[in-house]
Amino acid sequence: MSNHPIKDLMTTAMENLKDMIDVNTIIGDPVETPDGSVILTVSKVGFGFAAGGSQFSVEDTAGNNELPFGGGSGGGVSITPIAFLIVNSQGVKMLHIDENTHIVEKILDLAPNAVDKIQKMLEKKQQQTKGQDQSKQNQQEEYNI
Repeated sequence: MSNHPIKDLMTTAMENLKDMIDVNTIIGDPVETPDGSVILTVSKVGFGFAAGGSQFSVEDTAGNNELPFGGGSGGGVSITPIAFLIVNSQGVKMLHIDENTHIVEKILDLAPNAVDKIQKMLEKKQQQTKGQDQSKQNQQEEYNI
């Protein structure tokens, strides 16, 4: 079967979308300020794509049944700036445009503390278990004597 026209429509649309997908779409080009700070824009990007078509049965004057194709495709992009990443001699700082967008970042910030607390709890539990095991062993030795 030869290439169907819908395949060409989809290929063209996908290639154009692929050209738009770039790291600079999400993390903007760096801007250096006079004080030496570097500011990067962080954006939320959404892509949408649709394609469709139909073939019509048309009989020509010679009695041949030709199937002309009609179709279309489209795509859309939504780019929303959500934060600015500021890098300077004092460190790295994320300045959020909307305070509700940084929930994931807060979770990531809390993760090391949570892991430390869990490790301390496990170590404490292990120490308690070792202490109980030692106490049981001492009791066994007393009975064996």
